[in-house]
Amino acid sequence: MTKILLTGANGFIARELSVKLTDKKFKLVLAVRQRSSFFSKSALQVEVGDLTSDTDWSEPLDSVSVVIHTAARVHVMNDSALDPLTEFRRVNLEGTVNLAKQAAEAGVKRFIFLSSIKVNGEATKVGTPFTADDVPAPRDAYGISKAETEQALLDLSAATDMEVVIVRPVLVYGPNVKANFLDMMHWLSKGIPLPFGAINNKRSLIALDNLVDLIITCVDHPAAANQIFLASDGEDISTTELLQKISLSLKQKPRLIPVSSKVLCMVAGLIGKRGLARRLIGSLQVDITKTKNVLNWHPPLNLDDALKKTVQSFLQQQKK
Repeated sequence: MTKILLTGANGFIARELSVKLTDKKFKLVLAVRQRSSFFSKSALQVEVGDLTSDTDWSEPLDSVSVVIHTAARVHVMNDSALDPLTEFRRVNLEGTVNLAKQAAEAGVKRFIFLSSIKVNGEATKVGTPFTADDVPAPRDAYGISKAETEQALLDLSAATDMEVVIVRPVLVYGPNVKANFLDMMHWLSKGIPLPFGAINNKRSLIALDNLVDLIITCVDHPAAANQIFLASDGEDISTTELLQKISLSLKQKPRLIPVSSKVLCMVAGLIGKRGLARRLIGSLQVDITKTKNVLNWHPPLNLDDALKKTVQSFLQQQKK
């Protein structure tokens, strides 16, 4: 039986991963900051503290053959750190490389690293998606730290017997999603008029179920070794269309005011929300042809059904 170490186990993605890995009868070790009653009793929880360059991984790595590494210092808007790049490197680069080196020394066969589409860049032109073979072009501290970590892992793989698999997801949504996606559902559920009725961008998203399925595919697929994969639903959508679909799932009439993108950008700049505006107005598309062909993988959940599942979870939470 394959024994897997899952880091960042209390996170949005890893929690669902833990459920699906348990369902598939993998032997699971969960690296957590604090033990939780959420997880199956069959999974071993190990408290490891912060992800740093001197974290001791000897106990959780015992007899492990695959590491799925989701723990990270995540990207946040308006980062308050005095030197964000140093902080991101300390956790995402140095902490990850420390784990990976100990994993290779412990005889781990495969290290799956959850990276970010920010390694490719921040935006695309409509119809010109990012690909897995593009030269990395990160623009912010988070993306730079992820790109540097990817290269360090590939270098380590070349020098050891441990295989590395890198997965770069776009924006992940699904039950219990937080941040901007949750805010959008709150706004729409209250019938608040939003000035996003005329946005003709294209954005790739990925449902939590689809990302989890892809990561599990990478656990033992022989063709995944030392590859980089982009992850999305394989369907692109405009912000206006997304808000309309969410509204329909909420059984609300969408109240979207057609305001031009130029005006929205100008207003956002005046109120210090340029970054948020870029995400709502700009395009970011990815091409997952390589992911599909190399792994013979297809997203099991289509975008409409995934959005309905996300909204149903949101409505259930609202009743509590």
